[in-house]
Amino acid sequence: MYVRDAKNREEVWLLDHIEAMGLDETAFRSRDYVVAVDEASGEKAGFGRIRIHKTDGAASANADSDRAGGRADDVCELTSIGVLEGWREQGVGAHVVERIVEYAGDEGFDTVYALTGEGAYLAQFGFERVEESELPAVLRDRLEDKRDGVDPDAVPLTIDVDRFRMPDRLREAFKRAPEGREDVSNDESAEDFGIDTESATYKYDTGR
Repeated sequence: MYVRDAKNREEVWLLDHIEAMGLDETAFRSRDYVVAVDEASGEKAGFGRIRIHKTDGAASANADSDRAGGRADDVCELTSIGVLEGWREQGVGAHVVERIVEYAGDEGFDTVYALTGEGAYLAQFGFERVEESELPAVLRDRLEDKRDGVDPDAVPLTIDVDRFRMPDRLREAFKRAPEGREDVSNDESAEDFGIDTESATYKYDTGR
C-alpha cells in the first residue's frame, strides 16, 4: 500500500466517491488530491485533498493556487479525506493525512488547517482546536460555507507540520493492508476513464 498524486484520468472516480461519501467538492481539481493504492492489486483505497488558498487581493476571484509558487501568506487546508468501504480500519486515511501534511511542508508551509467535524480523528495526529477568530479570513468564510453545506459540525483545527505524529497501530495496520483481499482484480474499469458503461457516454468520511 502506498499514497501517490492523483492522475488526471481519475477525476470521475474521485468525484463519484466524493459525492457518495458526502464530502466537499468545492473548486474541485484532481491535481490537488492524493490517492492510496494497493501496490499488489492496483486497487484504489482512499484519497484526500491539499487545498491552497491564496490570500492576496489580486487573486480573490480565484482563491486557489498551485502547490508550488505560492505567496508566503497563502493558507494550506487539508480536506475531503475519504476511505472506501472494505479498506477502513487499516490505516489508509491516516497515511493519506500524513502525505498531505508532508506535501504542505515540501511547499514551504509551516501550518496545515482543517475544518471538519472529525476533530477526534485528526487529534490523534497532533491536530488541535483553534479559535475561529484566529483563522485567516479566507478560512473563516470557508468554515461558514462548510457548516451551511456538507459538514454542519465543522470546527477549525491546526497542526504545525513538524509536530505531526503517526500512531504506531496505524503504521502497522497500513503495512499489513490489505487483509483478506487476496482475490482483488487489478484491472482498471471503464469508469476509471470517465465512461458511463450503461449509456456509453462520457460523463471527510474518514473510515474510522
